[in-house]
Amino acid sequence: MKRISPFLLGLSLAVAGSSLAAAQDNASRTSSIPSILQVTREYTKPYKGGAAHDKTESAFVADMARAKWPTHYLGMTSLSGKSRALYFTSYDSLEAWEKDNAAIGRNKVLAAELEHDSIMDGELLDEVDQGVFRFSEEQSLNPIADLSHQRFMEISAYQVRPGHEKEWHEAVKLVKDGYIKAGTGAHWAMFYQIYGNHGGRYLVLESHKTLAEIDRDFLNDKQFEEALGEDGLKRLNSLIEASVESSDHELYQFNPHMSYVSEDWVMADPEFWKPKPAAPAAKPAAEKEKPKP
Repeated sequence: MKRISPFLLGLSLAVAGSSLAAAQDNASRTSSIPSILQVTREYTKPYKGGAAHDKTESAFVADMARAKWPTHYLGMTSLSGKSRALYFTSYDSLEAWEKDNAAIGRNKVLAAELEHDSIMDGELLDEVDQGVFRFSEEQSLNPIADLSHQRFMEISAYQVRPGHEKEWHEAVKLVKDGYIKAGTGAHWAMFYQIYGNHGGRYLVLESHKTLAEIDRDFLNDKQFEEALGEDGLKRLNSLIEASVESSDHELYQFNPHMSYVSEDWVMADPEFWKPKPAAPAAKPAAEKEKPKP
């Protein structure tokens, strides 16, 4: 069975996870999970990602740093699916999000710089969308709050059928109980979408320091199945079939060129979060001047 996250076990539908557990928050803290998560998703045009996109995104980071802006964000690029980048900005509340947007609007210099950067970045993009999510502590399991040493994230999106929230919540509880009983150390953060979708959309997030951690997680599958038991697995499949309309599962890698992180994060791993600028491409040697006749 294909595995991307703890939720995948025992399900006939593909499931996945990722623990954004706290992209970071606007007060430079690294020890708490954000209540509100604002997600921006950028799809790049074919062959317009990579270094080209890193360059345009670095301009945003430089502008925010010059302004010493207090709100930070985490950027990452896809390792699966269509080429795209995700940006997570976390807030304590919707009010804090409102105040941050208003403050940027009042800062004419920063606002103009960001508008210019957006125009340049837009030349590389095929599509952009945004969503706002709220953290669900009840449906999370041991979420990791400090991501400064994490490098990868599994992200699964679930669309729950209208009127079947009860079955969904029961399925999540069953999975949590199974992993707690198995003692595998599984962890994830659950967020549900409040804006940007027609409702019933959930994100399961699980971060990793290395992809080797995902390899090791394969060994935990059997422990989970044994903890849940045959009857539990059948019940879980039934609940998922009844409640989940669709699901999507992707893997991302943190990108320091696209991230405006707090000093706490930089101090935790300066070599990663403050990489040296890429050396300019070597210019071709000039052709020797031909002798004049």
